[in-house]
Amino acid sequence: MSGIVKTPQPPYYAVIFTSQRTDGDKGYGKMAEKMEELASQQKGFLGVESARDNELGITVSYWDSLEAIKNWKENSAHKVAQEKGKAEWYTNYSVRIAKVERAYSFET
Repeated sequence: MSGIVKTPQPPYYAVIFTSQRTDGDKGYGKMAEKMEELASQQKGFLGVESARDNELGITVSYWDSLEAIKNWKENSAHKVAQEKGKAEWYTNYSVRIAKVERAYSFET
């Protein structure tokens, strides 16, 4: 997915994943694509936005409920990716979950 996600009217939830990578791909790119595809098939998934420069990556996924977020975190394939992330792909990361109560946008 690319671009800005069109989300429904609030409330909904955002999972903000901020990370710093280790050097080299080590299979990260392929797994990231697989996880995005798998997440998009999960009940409650609303979309994802992601950006990365040389040092910092930020991925925000949007969900309709805390239950949907919990189910995604516990997904078996996602758990494998989480463990590989800790062992191989990230020097550090942070996950924040926020309730979106208001949203607006501009488009030409």
